Amino acid sequence: MAIDRSDEQLRLRATLASIAPGTSLRDGLERILRGRTGALIVLGHDKVVESIATGGFMLDVPFTATGLRELAKMDGAIIVDKDVTRISRAAVHLMPDHTIPSEETGTRHRTADRVARQTGFPVISVSQSMQIIAAYVGETRHVLEDSGQILSRANQALATLERYKLRLDEVSSTLSALEIEDLVTVRDVAVVAQRLEMVTRIAREIEDYVLELGTDGRLLSLQLEELITGVDTERELVIRDYLPIGRRSRSPESVLARLESLSSTELVDPAAAAKALGLGTGEHLDGAVAPRGYRLLAKVPRLPSAVVDRLVEHFGTLQKLLSAGIDDLQAVEGVGELRARSVREGLSRLAESTILERYV
Repeated sequence: MAIDRSDEQLRLRATLASIAPGTSLRDGLERILRGRTGALIVLGHDKVVESIATGGFMLDVPFTATGLRELAKMDGAIIVDKDVTRISRAAVHLMPDHTIPSEETGTRHRTADRVARQTGFPVISVSQSMQIIAAYVGETRHVLEDSGQILSRANQALATLERYKLRLDEVSSTLSALEIEDLVTVRDVAVVAQRLEMVTRIAREIEDYVLELGTDGRLLSLQLEELITGVDTERELVIRDYLPIGRRSRSPESVLARLESLSSTELVDPAAAAKALGLGTGEHLDGAVAPRGYRLLAKVPRLPSAVVDRLVEHFGTLQKLLSAGIDDLQAVEGVGELRARSVREGLSRLAESTILERYV
């Protein structure tokens, strides 16, 4: 399945953030659950909502959790503004277009589903009998779970991410050593790209858990951030290092999109990853490729990205960069004697430490 933040997914994420633990809306919803009453809440108010709303009464008062709870005691829907700062109307009878298809059976849930589809606003339904909270966003229905259940799944995903990140660090170090020795094959690049994409996908899944956990996910968020720091940069650098140049060359963004579009089954196949990178198919996996030097130069301290671009453009390959002397480096615009020495010494130290890590 492609990893894609579609418009509906983004709206769902925004809705989940607004009803996550620690928010006033979540507090109000939990009060409704504890009071064993139901509720239908529309998160937005415009002419379309107005056209399907009858009865009830106008309020236009500040939103509070206790106020929401008290208003839910009455029959009818509650309409709040999209920022959940004010309650616009209460005890409203909603009459959405009955021709809108819905698989829901209960009156409240079916109304919530149709209103969400017709208006484009999120709708929250609290079931009195089933004691669940469901969010309807477009054609998506999402049932809120207990924080403990979400946290349990999130911790399992985090443990998986730790294992994948460890393997990513191993294959990334191996690639660096092979780059310095000029022994890189298409397979080596494809394996690193695979691992980077796998780590990114697991991280995005955990990000969704963090979003849904709200204040309960702070520790999880810190652990996630520590694990994935630098991964996005590494993905881009790998692609820029090995992006084929030619008449039909692609942009790094388009290559990233092709990698993201790979299914889980395709992603474990190095040939599919190599094809997405534009490095050929299965029969080319053992073919030699030469890096441009972006990854290694990114590890040189205090080296501006503009200078990195000029160095790569001037020398073309990492091997030429490694063999360049201080005078050669100074020939590049923006590289004076001090910076040339810094680059020369930095590359030499990186080459030495990388080879030692590989063979010691």
